[in-house]
Amino acid sequence: MTDKKESSDVNDNSHFDDVKTTPVLDQASVDPVYQAKAHVLNNAIQQIGMGKYQWELFVLVGFGWASDNMWPIITSLILPAVALEFNQSKPPLLSLAQNIGLLIGALFWGFGCDIFGRRLAFNMTIGVTAVFGLIAAGSPNFAAIGCFAALWSVGVGGNLPVDSAVFLEFLPGSHQYLLTILSIFWAFAQLLATLIAWPLLGYHTCSQEQTTPCTKSENFGWRWFMITMGTFSMICFFLRFIVFTLYESPKFLMGKGKDAEAVAIVHKVAAKNKTTSSLVIQDLLIHDQAGHQQGTDAAAALKRKLEKVNLTHVRALFRSYRLAYSTTLIMCIWAFIGLAFPLYNAFIPYTLESRGASFGDGSIYLTYRNSLIIAVLGVPGALVGGALVEIPRIGRKGALAFSTAFTGVFLFCSTTAKNSNALLGWNCAYNFMSNIMYAVLYAYTPEIFPTKDRGTGNALTASANRVFGIMAPIIAIYANLETAAPVYVSGALFLAAGALTCALPFESRGKASL
Repeated sequence: MTDKKESSDVNDNSHFDDVKTTPVLDQASVDPVYQAKAHVLNNAIQQIGMGKYQWELFVLVGFGWASDNMWPIITSLILPAVALEFNQSKPPLLSLAQNIGLLIGALFWGFGCDIFGRRLAFNMTIGVTAVFGLIAAGSPNFAAIGCFAALWSVGVGGNLPVDSAVFLEFLPGSHQYLLTILSIFWAFAQLLATLIAWPLLGYHTCSQEQTTPCTKSENFGWRWFMITMGTFSMICFFLRFIVFTLYESPKFLMGKGKDAEAVAIVHKVAAKNKTTSSLVIQDLLIHDQAGHQQGTDAAAALKRKLEKVNLTHVRALFRSYRLAYSTTLIMCIWAFIGLAFPLYNAFIPYTLESRGASFGDGSIYLTYRNSLIIAVLGVPGALVGGALVEIPRIGRKGALAFSTAFTGVFLFCSTTAKNSNALLGWNCAYNFMSNIMYAVLYAYTPEIFPTKDRGTGNALTASANRVFGIMAPIIAIYANLETAAPVYVSGALFLAAGALTCALPFESRGKASL
């Protein structure tokens, strides 16, 4: 570092005495010029502080978190009613269509946001979901609802890869714990969907014991439910696209060689927060002048264009042994959870109803009432996750390992249930722990990827999650959901994911993301 850089006002660590600016990744894991410039931008964002722009973004990113959980839950809630109306012998095919859409969405939006930027993806994902969710309410047959489920899931699949990148890149290092707190929206989404489903599906759905054919008119509850949830997503899209102005990520622009635009965005955020920033273009350019020229000429611009059609962003995540090891492990963890979670969670209403019937209390009303009770326990789970990640000696890794393992333990315990109340109790414990797990996982994952490759890293982990998620409905088709077999498989996978977490090389607590 040169004396000029050290004297630069924005890079003076005296501005940030109370903030740990140690990067999550070691120097060998990222390009040194990128790391130096990212540190400058981290300090600039920290200097601005947590203000109006970030709090508004917190809420709008929360809509993406909510959508990620809400729409898969919607699929699981309508599954019994749809299967009855269309006389479908293999209901899990609806979940299969959904997971295929989620995979396509994770790949397209995740990789895409590292190429065409965060703004377009951020604004479009919920819009795509809302449109096809509303159209799905008019589905005339099972094939149609399956196609629309895949299409709305293309939008849903992009929410977390894009939204986590957007929020983290505007977040001061001192407030990165808010990534974990965002999962409160994830938990509330489950609660909201189940609360709305209870009256609509609980009172306007055919019964499994019904001997006459299930008609559209007496089974219209799931269609009203789709219209309601689609309208909610459309409101979220309107607030994102029309009401709020999202700025492109400064780190994304810097990674593309657009330093001047990155500086301009920092000053726009500062103005929105009614403060100022001392960042100037020279604070970034000095690192190019130090002998690590990034290049802004025509040849360099052409090279960056060509990067869009190769695997540059993927290779960057395997740049060093530790980063490759970390990327591989986190993909495996997401993959195991991707199979374990939908294998059990996507069929909870179906399981509650079918197993409840064997216990003598499997009414539609009780099924959705119990689903609501389970959903309520997710809210405190998200808050507990936000607290655990900031505890010394526990941090992200400890909280993730603990919550993932106990999620599996409670699933195993659910197989001992002798009545519906016992099954409900174990499901509540499972949902509480799984919400802690997801709260930590969603925060930790983007923190361990550098910004210029964060969308790609998120896409890889989300894709691993979705690929394995596709296996869940296939297993469910050939497994008996009234037995404990799928539960044992799901519990074992959670335990395996918890064990892998202990081997992760990076702990991001108290450190600034690059």
